[in-house]
Amino acid sequence: MAMRVLENELLKVMIADSGAELSSVYDKEKQTERLWDANPEVWNRHAPILFPFVGKVIGGVYRINGQEYEMKTQHGFARDMEFECVEAAETSVTHRLLPTEKTKQLYPFEYELLVTHKLDAENPRLLHVNWEVKNNGSDVMYYSIGGHPAFTVPVKESKERENYYLEFPGREELTYISVNPANGFVDTEKEYSLKLENGFVKFFAGLYDTLIFDFQNIQKVRIANPDQTPYVTVDCSEFPLLGIWAKETGNFICLEPWAGRADNDGFTGNIDEKVAEQKVEAGCSAKISHTIEFH
Repeated sequence: MAMRVLENELLKVMIADSGAELSSVYDKEKQTERLWDANPEVWNRHAPILFPFVGKVIGGVYRINGQEYEMKTQHGFARDMEFECVEAAETSVTHRLLPTEKTKQLYPFEYELLVTHKLDAENPRLLHVNWEVKNNGSDVMYYSIGGHPAFTVPVKESKERENYYLEFPGREELTYISVNPANGFVDTEKEYSLKLENGFVKFFAGLYDTLIFDFQNIQKVRIANPDQTPYVTVDCSEFPLLGIWAKETGNFICLEPWAGRADNDGFTGNIDEKVAEQKVEAGCSAKISHTIEFH
């Protein structure tokens, strides 16, 4: 698998051509890996890009103007495709994904997805992740896009993650929804309150289901050390939604900026009626970005 390497005095970052996936962030100063290792016995990915869908569609089918298309896979198809590296430098790399005959059968739009990973010029611990979605067709294009980065937490046993915190700076309370465990679709009938103390809440067992924050105006989310000092911060201020997820096994926590998400349980509408669905006019493009700081 071809890898592109970005490097500065503190971080060595690797991005795969496959999926344009952020695959390693090695902290030179702390001499440790900061991303999940994609152990296939637990979860076989590092930080997949979710495009042109975030989550699943009901019945593996979605509708455009009443016409049905199949999308059997979760999170679209970009994460499993080979991207073209179109620009590479010491601290920045850009990948591009274009339609194929196979993807046109699943998703009929003439898209162009550009993914840029770039180390910050001033803060050597900050990584920029920039996405640009172009519509090269003649019709309005609908899509979702999101991140799914899994950050390794330095613990020996999975349960020890409960010594760590999630931090939502400046917030005292949030609400979230989750998925129906029977089918994986979003249960909007049950809303939960997340009580925070000065922005902090301990990692808790409920994270083994996806926590979905719809339109909560979350600017930043952080994994904090047991002493509440910063460990990893994701600036998700450009995104309308945020997902947080972990598995019962594996020493990682996912902080996921989303523009779009899985269908509500029972949804039967068209693609433009999906929650937080994005659109771009013919001949235009849309950009959205987040940053990751490895403290």
